[in-house]
Parts: sequence; structure tokens; C-alpha cells
Amino acid sequence: MEVAKNTVVTLRYTVRDSDGELIDDGKEPLVYLHGGYDGIFPKIEETLQGKQVGDTLRLKLQPEEAFGEYDEELVFVEDISLFPENIEVGMAFERVGEDGEDDILYRITDIAEGKVVVDGNHPLAGMALVFDLEVADVRPATPEEIAHGHPHGAGGHAH
Repeated sequence: MEVAKNTVVTLRYTVRDSDGELIDDGKEPLVYLHGGYDGIFPKIEETLQGKQVGDTLRLKLQPEEAFGEYDEELVFVEDISLFPENIEVGMAFERVGEDGEDDILYRITDIAEGKVVVDGNHPLAGMALVFDLEVADVRPATPEEIAHGHPHGAGGHAH
């Protein structure tokens, strides 16, 4: 079976930065519903169209094709008094966007001199990424998976 709209695709993968440093070792396979359901980056989905089990490929995604460009406007320096006492670098929290609807995940990236630096960028924003992919499995999606827009079961979403 080949990768096509409304198939569930299982990928073995690794992700490296443009210098070859390992970002994600892909210990767990990636399982997604193919066909525009936003389960994977569009460029990867487009390239996988028509591939079959066993096919491999290497793709380099520029920042705008992956996690986006780094946005300095998503970095804030706040007074430490605005935070609980037990905060640490690496902690994350959601903050409602200015439009009142979108939640933005912010990470604490630094704490010094009574100030806390919070960053709403994805940790991989601004980076070109190299994906090594192997199609491990392709199967037809169930009507329920298509209705929900994501795979269920092993490697997929559980309700």
C-alpha cells in the first residue's frame, strides 16, 4: 500500500540540525494520518505522498517549513515577584495570547538578578532541520480516525 490521503503512516526517523548534531533519535516511531490533517510538517507530508513501506528519504526543512523563524517579540523579561517561589529554568506555562484565544507555551530560559526570562518560541524555532525518514507501515485509516483527524491505537491518539 502506498502513502495516500486517509492512510495511517508509521515513520522511523531521526532529526539533526544543519551541523549534523542529533536533535531527536526517534526512539518511538511517528504515526500520523496522511492527507492534510496537520499531523506532520506539510513539506514532509507532500514528499511522502506515493511512497511505500521500506522507502527512505532525507529532507532538509528550513525554519519556516518546520517550527518557524525565531521571534524576538515572544521573549519577555519579567520581575521574579510575578512567579511562584519554586520556579526553575526549563519550566513551562501557558499564557493566553493578546487576542484572548490562542494559548502560547512559554519556557523559562533564565533567572538572574530578580528577573525571569520567558520565551514563547518553540525550542527549535529558527533552526534548519534534517529529517531521515523510513516508511515503516501504511494502512487504511478507519472512519473514526478520519472523523477525528488523527490515528488511534498503537502509536496514535488514545481517547
